[in-house]
Amino acid sequence: AVVGALVSLAPVPAAAQEAVDVELVLAVDVSLSMSFDELRIQRDGYAAALTHRQVLDAIRDGVHGRIAVTYFEWAGDQSQYMVVPWTIIATAEDARKVADAISANPPNSARRTSISGGLRYAHDLFAESGFRGMKRVIDISGDGPNNQGEWVDTVRDEVVADGIVINGL
Repeated sequence: AVVGALVSLAPVPAAAQEAVDVELVLAVDVSLSMSFDELRIQRDGYAAALTHRQVLDAIRDGVHGRIAVTYFEWAGDQSQYMVVPWTIIATAEDARKVADAISANPPNSARRTSISGGLRYAHDLFAESGFRGMKRVIDISGDGPNNQGEWVDTVRDEVVADGIVINGL
């Protein structure tokens, strides 16, 4: 059943740069400093937010009436785990499929905390999204300092210079 759910989440082949209101990357810390309860709170929070009536209304009321979203978990500089590939959310059913995929398997976990590695990976995802968002956003959540990889401010500045908004949670 999980394989079927993941297959149904595969992005629809897009015409050259399919238009959406927002391209949203959800980048979630799963480093060992995160307790199991904190990991669950993050996942449950994202699933609840994506399926919330006000969020769905905001998506529907957009110019294109849809967003593209992807969700990955990160820890160390080279520790990124794709959970939900780029997927369109235009309906409550779309949002429920994404929420279910976020919760389908236990969170990954790894040593170290590389906020810069998570940002770099998130930044690279936009190049392969197949979408053209009116806005590009990275929501990155975490609970500790960058203790591996590049300096956070260097990567942050590169991401922002490309017109991408970063929300730190």
